[in-house]
Amino acid sequence: MTKKGTLLLLAGILAGAVCGIVFGPAASVVRPLGDLFLNIIFVMVVPMVFFSISSSICNMYRSRMVGRVLGWSVAVFLGMTLVAGVVSYIFCSVWNPLGSFSPDVPGASRAAEPAGIPVGQTLVNMFTVDDFPKLFSKSALLPLIVFSFLFGLGTALAGERGKPVAAFLESGTAVVMKMMEVVMLAAPLCLGCYFADTIGNLGGRILGGYLRSLLIYLAAAAVVFFLANSLYVFLSGGAGGLKRYWKQLVRPSLTAIGTCSSAACIPVNIEAAGEMGVDGKIAETVIPLGTNLHKDGSVIGAVIKVMFAVSFFGLEGYGLLAVVGIAILESIVLGAIPIGGMTGEILICTVLGVDPGFAATLLVIGTVIDIPATLLNSTGNLAAAFVTDRICRNNDNLNKMET
Repeated sequence: MTKKGTLLLLAGILAGAVCGIVFGPAASVVRPLGDLFLNIIFVMVVPMVFFSISSSICNMYRSRMVGRVLGWSVAVFLGMTLVAGVVSYIFCSVWNPLGSFSPDVPGASRAAEPAGIPVGQTLVNMFTVDDFPKLFSKSALLPLIVFSFLFGLGTALAGERGKPVAAFLESGTAVVMKMMEVVMLAAPLCLGCYFADTIGNLGGRILGGYLRSLLIYLAAAAVVFFLANSLYVFLSGGAGGLKRYWKQLVRPSLTAIGTCSSAACIPVNIEAAGEMGVDGKIAETVIPLGTNLHKDGSVIGAVIKVMFAVSFFGLEGYGLLAVVGIAILESIVLGAIPIGGMTGEILICTVLGVDPGFAATLLVIGTVIDIPATLLNSTGNLAAAFVTDRICRNNDNLNKMET
């Protein structure tokens, strides 16, 4: 989302909150406009996930990346992302995003849970369906993601015979993204109406939750930005590397804040990495790849969203591994789908088994933290490039890189 889009969405949400406070339950009269927007989004989620993920996997497999660098960079991404998720979970455990919010209020409904299903069968149901038509539903996003991954991989492995399908996937992605851009133009007004109804019924209880979520995010993000990333660089390059990192961090940080786009930061990040002494081939591989796969800021926010939903619906049994796992999955999906269109929030609702309409409530958190999340996503890629470069040097892999 661009900075202008973020500000407009925040303005619409703020206007909705004011209307909800002023008019109370009477604000529900505008709820149909919000539901209309959500229904359009729900319809577009399936084709957007299929085209985007299939095309991304196909292009990634067929691109000429440096094999060893690719492996090490993914390992670095995963390690840094896990740390960010755990830090966020610790903060949420100490300070619950919703405080003492009671789930026994209007709107806090969830889908019924089948009882007594073994863990193995639960995983099967979570990641697969038993019939092809069942893939085409917002309630089957995880199975759809698995299918899309395999379809994209199969397209790439088909070689020349798969090229027409690859072109179709790329064109389909472009068309669906443009459709989503058009639909999202109505987001400030429609989500403002949805939020007016939410605040009108739940009042200041949920507003306090949003404020706590923002404060938790800023605290966790500060730990990762100032401490964790610095520690990664120091352990990889010593005091000299840490000094160069902070010297070169200014331009990527300002670009991230000014553009609110990780993709827009790729050129300045590659340039900054070069100034830090990172090999050019490594920088040109790790940083663009990290823009899609490595999103520490998004993972921190996703953990908060999951904990927010868990508290709101009074769910039980979601510990560190489950929450961080869902958060990492959401960040990967968001990386494959740049515009998103609430796909990440819908995915969280699907995995938790709650009303998909709650995605609009979670979107508010994502909108509020968008700018600091972009900052953390972008600058984290610079640290990842430096760490990957040092690992490759220490393992004498630079001379073995594929061309």
